[in-house]
Amino acid sequence: MSDTRRTDAVLLLVALVWGSSYLSAQTATAALPVLLVLLARYALSSLACLGLLAARRSPRRWTRDELRVGVPLGVTQAAVLVVETYGVAHTSAANAGLIISLTIVLTPLLDRAGHPGGLPPVFYAAAGVCVLAVGLLMSGNGFHAPRLGDLLMLGAAVVRAGHVALVGRLTVGRAIRPLHLTTVQTLVGTALFLAPAAHELPTLVRADAATWTQLVYLALFCSVFAFLAQTWAVQRTSASRASLLLGTEPIWAAAVGITLAGEHFTTLTGLGAVMMITGTYWGQSVERAHRSSALPRSEVHPTGNEGDTRCPTTAPTAPTTV
Repeated sequence: MSDTRRTDAVLLLVALVWGSSYLSAQTATAALPVLLVLLARYALSSLACLGLLAARRSPRRWTRDELRVGVPLGVTQAAVLVVETYGVAHTSAANAGLIISLTIVLTPLLDRAGHPGGLPPVFYAAAGVCVLAVGLLMSGNGFHAPRLGDLLMLGAAVVRAGHVALVGRLTVGRAIRPLHLTTVQTLVGTALFLAPAAHELPTLVRADAATWTQLVYLALFCSVFAFLAQTWAVQRTSASRASLLLGTEPIWAAAVGITLAGEHFTTLTGLGAVMMITGTYWGQSVERAHRSSALPRSEVHPTGNEGDTRCPTTAPTAPTTV
């Protein structure tokens, strides 16, 4: 296998893992309280990150910048996962993965707030397609009052877009090591969820093997592995190619929900799924082209949609859907 194909395969695997995380989270929250699932996910991720740091030969101490940036980003990432996990517990895995992809078009809007110059009108047309898609996805078998889970996923997309925009603003111009920053975030998340979920720990101890499998998968594969694999891959390809491959996450989320969980699309939700994927890809390509054309003329702040927003890890590398 050539280096290009190997890199593409890794990026597709990352997108598949992130897409499958919605069903895993849904399965885990069916057996355990949401906050307990998040505590276990963060704690396992922290242990894995600390183990990787201990195995590295490079200096293990955190710099002041890594701590100053990691703590607030750990808080915002935890906020994303709280809303997202409660949302996926009350909707389908396919809908969750599709609605959260709104982050792609929301992040540039939030990141450019307060900065001179705006996005081209065609970007807002793409965003409009995404808004219509959300309405169709929420309609289910017909138009009715929005479901709680879908509304929570919509909120999660907004919160995540804010988090990703914050990543760009806090990390730009700073020498921050991704693994060290990720470790800080996972430790912050563990601390945040420890107190509210502590009284449920006996329930975690009594969880069956299937539930523990989902927790380990969320922590080690959807968090630690996906982040490290993404970091490795995006250093070996172009941002556009990485964006295209990682942007398949909502497609994988829908595919996993349909094939493994027996979910199905009605005509309306199927149309919404197609519109969401089309709108997010369209908006992403417009924003990327606009940013590239503006760079030679003036210094443009990073959009922030170039980071891992799927799991409790953050480092600006390549656009993702999260």
